[in-house]
Amino acid sequence: MIPLKPYLIRAVYGWLVDNDFTPYLLVDAEAPAVDVPRQYVQDGRIVLNLRPEAVQRLDMNNSEVTFSARFGGAPTHVHIPVSAVMALYARENGQGMVFDQEEGPGGEPPPAPEPQEPAQKKRPALRVVK
Repeated sequence: MIPLKPYLIRAVYGWLVDNDFTPYLLVDAEAPAVDVPRQYVQDGRIVLNLRPEAVQRLDMNNSEVTFSARFGGAPTHVHIPVSAVMALYARENGQGMVFDQEEGPGGEPPPAPEPQEPAQKKRPALRVVK
């Protein structure tokens, strides 16, 4: 089954751009296969401006987000696996979406916990009062 996360990323991005917000992408820069300018990473994270005027060749597919942008005047290609995307939000007001980072292999959510048996039903402790 295809994970839901890439669809949500594309939907939130479209909503932010349609409403003239500046889309900010929060990325786990320490995740495997992340290729971002390391000099801008802080505490293992990087925030990227995805405004259409700030990026070129933006591609958001089911497995990765890629684009080219200038960092300190130097053209840079950026590659982010969907699993490394932590949040996508508007710079202006913070509206957007935070994504769960507890995904299993292949970007799938972990299996649901086993349901526990309900506790034995006790008799109600109510009494008739006259």
